[in-house]
Amino acid sequence: MNNDGYVHIPVLLNEVINGLNIKEDGIYVDCTMGGAGHSSEILKRLSSKGHLYTFEQDDYALERGTNRLKEVGDNFTVINDNFVNIKSRLNELGVYKVDGILYDLGVSSFQFDIGDRGFSYNSEARLDMRMNQNQDLTAYDIVNYYSKDEIKKILYKYGEEKFADRIAGNIVKMRDQKPIETTFDLVDVVKGSLPQAILRQKGHPAKQVFQALRIAVNDELNVFEHSLNDALTMLNEKGRIAVITFHSLEDKICKYTFREKVEVDIPRGIPIM
Repeated sequence: MNNDGYVHIPVLLNEVINGLNIKEDGIYVDCTMGGAGHSSEILKRLSSKGHLYTFEQDDYALERGTNRLKEVGDNFTVINDNFVNIKSRLNELGVYKVDGILYDLGVSSFQFDIGDRGFSYNSEARLDMRMNQNQDLTAYDIVNYYSKDEIKKILYKYGEEKFADRIAGNIVKMRDQKPIETTFDLVDVVKGSLPQAILRQKGHPAKQVFQALRIAVNDELNVFEHSLNDALTMLNEKGRIAVITFHSLEDKICKYTFREKVEVDIPRGIPIM
């Protein structure tokens, strides 16, 4: 637990460690350091000959994660950047091949739990949702300035929201009266757009809308696809990549990319030796 009361619990920790098959003198990359839950466990398994590189673009996570890693060892390097730049940033440091790479995709637990970041539909805050707080685009901008068709496309494509058209239309109607400034303002619009039968179902009615906006604000799918393709070119022989995702669109990108890179296309009927 940190001094501010925040507790970081890494997801699928044992599965990640086992999957990476860590060598004590290896070079490893955590593309999503966050609270350094995974990173610290990787670092514990490295000797002085091994090294860990982590990527983090969120200022809060950068400080918390770095402090946690310092408690474990000093053979690590924190790169303050989006992991879309994995290849160029590691090459700048003279690193061209690595033994393992981890992606823990989606919003970090502390980004979601700290209400004023605007990620959560359970806490009232200004609509933000930026993982990198130095970028310009926020969820507020999308909700208040994008056209109805653009908002509809985001909600349907990234949130798989069945009522995207109705929600987008009501967003435009509401913002014509006054700006939609907070998370709760948006939740009210979403609730007012859905049939009672849907509202009575288990789960928060705005979950898919918030997910879609977050993905759009941070360009998450394009960033992951580009980074994963670069990462695959950097693996040593017998190297491993571990990806944690709970979203179907990220899952599809991951599976397609892995399959494309590892499957050999052989004409049917040719015997294989």
